[in-house]
Amino acid sequence: MMKILAEIKKQCPSTVANTKSCNCSYSGCEKHGLCCQCLSYHRSRRELPACYFPDEVEKTYDRSIRKFIEIMS
Repeated sequence: MMKILAEIKKQCPSTVANTKSCNCSYSGCEKHGLCCQCLSYHRSRRELPACYFPDEVEKTYDRSIRKFIEIMS
């Protein structure tokens, strides 16, 4: 999977810009800069990606839709 993501990163014209604005604090994430892959991954887990959360909430790794609704209410 990492080889596939590395190849996608090479081909994606937005990877550099996406990486600069990505607030994901998980250092081991191979999806940094690959918004389409990140969104797909979190959606499959019924979550939202880090960019939907303020930094202080994102660092808790609670990416649940419930948490999103809680902070936005």
